Amino acid sequence: MKEGIHPEYKKAKVVCACGEGFTTSSALPSIHVEICSKCHPFFTGKQKLLDAEGRVEKFKKKYAKKKK
Repeated sequence: MKEGIHPEYKKAKVVCACGEGFTTSSALPSIHVEICSKCHPFFTGKQKLLDAEGRVEKFKKKYAKKKK
């Protein structure tokens, strides 16, 4: 690796909009994020799968095995 071209990595504080915070290593001293694993719907189990305009049924109908 070349000398003097890589950033200095330090401990960085990551703060979410929900108030959750943790530390990591980064070239930046602090990082502010809008969503984290504590408040993201996928990780909290509150995610809702929406079937927009019957796409799942349309797919199942199109690729269903036809009975003889």
